[in-house]
Amino acid sequence: MTSPKPSPVVEFRGVTKIFDYGTPRAFKAIDDVSFVVEDTPGAGEFITIVGPSGCGKSTVLNLIAGFASHYPPTFGEVLIRGESITGPGIDRGMIFQQYSSFPHLTVLQNVSFGLRVNRGRLNLSRNQIRAEAMSWIERVGLDGHQNKYPHQLSGGQQQRVAIARTLAVKPRIILMDEPFSALDEPTRVDMHRLLVKLWHEVEATVFMVTHSISEAVYLGDRVWIFTPGPGKIGMEISDSLPPRPDVDPEDIMLQPHFLEAIRAVGDAFKRISGAHS
Repeated sequence: MTSPKPSPVVEFRGVTKIFDYGTPRAFKAIDDVSFVVEDTPGAGEFITIVGPSGCGKSTVLNLIAGFASHYPPTFGEVLIRGESITGPGIDRGMIFQQYSSFPHLTVLQNVSFGLRVNRGRLNLSRNQIRAEAMSWIERVGLDGHQNKYPHQLSGGQQQRVAIARTLAVKPRIILMDEPFSALDEPTRVDMHRLLVKLWHEVEATVFMVTHSISEAVYLGDRVWIFTPGPGKIGMEISDSLPPRPDVDPEDIMLQPHFLEAIRAVGDAFKRISGAHS
C-alpha cells in the first residue's frame, strides 16, 4: 500500500492582498497569485523572486510568515502543508534585509533567543540551548565572537548571526527578504557559500527576494519574475544548474551556461517589467 502524497509545503490559491481595503487609501499589492511548492522528501526547494520595486515580492513573504501587518490575504487562501495559518510559527523563519539582531544581546544570546522562547515546545534544557546555539555559531563561522554585541560585528557577521538564529530552531520554511543587498560583492559571495551549505544541511524550503539577477540564478531551483504592481508571477524559469555545497559559486558563475541563464532571466525581466535599459 502506497503512502498518501504529502500536502504541499506552501500553496497560494488566488491570493490578492489589498491594504486599507474598502477605504480611499486602498492599495493592491499582489493580484490573484497562485503557486504550489511540493514537499520533496530529503530535500528542500530554493525559490528566488525578482521583480520591479513595489511589485509585492515582500508581501508574498510576509503572507507566508503570517505577520499581522499582512495576514490574512484580502482574497484567496495561503496554505502551509494543507492548512490555513493563524499567524507566525516556529515552522517559518524570516531573515530580513536590515540587520535584525537585538542590539542589547550578545551573539550567543541572539542565537539562543528562539531556542529560549520555544524551550518548552523543543523540550530543551538551559545547557542544551547553549550547546545548540554554540553549534550554530560555529557552523556560521563566528566561533570566538559569541560574547560580542552586534555593533562590534561587520555587516556580514551580523547576517551570519541572523542566519544562525533563524536556523537554530530548525524551521521547515525559510523566508529571506534581500538579506545580502547591503553587503559588498566578496562578502555576498562568501554568504552564498555559507547559505548553500546550510540549506543542504537543513533541507528546508527557501523563498528569497532579491534584486540581483545573478544571485537569483545562482541560488534558485526556480526563479519567479514578478510583474509590476499589483504583482503576480509573470514567468517561472527552472534552473538546470542548482547550487551545490561542493562547487564554489565563483566557479559556477564563470560557466557559459550560467552566463546564458543570467541573460535569459534578464531579458525576461525586461519584457515583463517593461524596462528598456
